[in-house]
Amino acid sequence: MKKISILILIFVAIQCAFPQPSKSPAAEDKVRSYVTDKTETLNSSQVSSLEKKLSAFDKETSNQVVVWMVPSLEGASLEEKSFEIAEQNGIGQKGKNNGVLLFIAKDDRKLRIEVGYGLEGALTDALCDQIIRKEITPQFKKGNFYEGINAGVDAIMKATKGEYTAEKKSSDDGDEAVCCGLPIIVLFVIIIFIFVFGLPILSSIFGWGRGRNNWWWTGGSGGSGWSSGSSSWSGGGFSGGGGSFGGGGSSGSW
Repeated sequence: MKKISILILIFVAIQCAFPQPSKSPAAEDKVRSYVTDKTETLNSSQVSSLEKKLSAFDKETSNQVVVWMVPSLEGASLEEKSFEIAEQNGIGQKGKNNGVLLFIAKDDRKLRIEVGYGLEGALTDALCDQIIRKEITPQFKKGNFYEGINAGVDAIMKATKGEYTAEKKSSDDGDEAVCCGLPIIVLFVIIIFIFVFGLPILSSIFGWGRGRNNWWWTGGSGGSGWSSGSSSWSGGGFSGGGGSFGGGGSSGSW
């Protein structure tokens, strides 16, 4: 018992000497509403509109999306500060971990979408990056902060419902299918050319396929090599629920 008591005292002393970081946020980092604008960029009507949208989304899905805009990071890391705000305020529901934080440092021209564990499958890092690039920063570059935030919030909500999908590559971007370094269509034309013109030439030189079995050229008949017949071609007030975060999301700048 004496040894156990000594071990307990040592453990308590270590805990006192090296206190664990508290999950409770500092007063200035306390999230009290779905939208916090410390830069006074958004007017009251814009804040109210976003608040109503995010509150209704919370009630409908239990997913909590919070917007947090500050003037500057004051030298802090964007990723660390965003994670700290999201984690310490418990954005999202406990057990579901379904919170999202849209963090904006206006004067630093940086932003981040921080995603809770439970939404990382629907709101992937790549999708967050796309939302930042396609929906938010184009508006921020024009000075339209409300429009950018509103578009970003809409995209985030759609993504959690599976209604906002990743961008698809198109042939217009020069991403057509290739094989052996050649576009598939070019390779296909070359193969047809060899089959139609190359094999008969080789046949005449080496005597391949003579007689009525020359099916690949005559189509089973003894007529000419090229037929003109038909053919076919187929082809409100905010209250964090205790959600947790693991660093998922994406950062950007404008």
